[in-house]
Amino acid sequence: MKSKRDINIPDNAQWLSGTVGSGSWFFISDEKGKYRIQRFSPEGKLECDRIFTVDNIAFDLDIDYKFTFLSHCKECTIIQNEITFKFYHYEH
Repeated sequence: MKSKRDINIPDNAQWLSGTVGSGSWFFISDEKGKYRIQRFSPEGKLECDRIFTVDNIAFDLDIDYKFTFLSHCKECTIIQNEITFKFYHYEH
């Protein structure tokens, strides 16, 4: 079930349904050669905001993509053009 978008959630964030009605909103942006991924609760509370690296440099924010499972605060998965991209929390 898709959650109603709270005003705190960026316009192009994507809803990823979880099990038994739960889920989260995910937002990705460019961060100086890496990526900032934010996860929001259904109510719009920021649950995590971290910098990630991607396992394949072919990922392009300007091309349609979709967050999928497994996605959480340490690892996210995005599908783009039938390619699965893994994003890993960047620990400096």
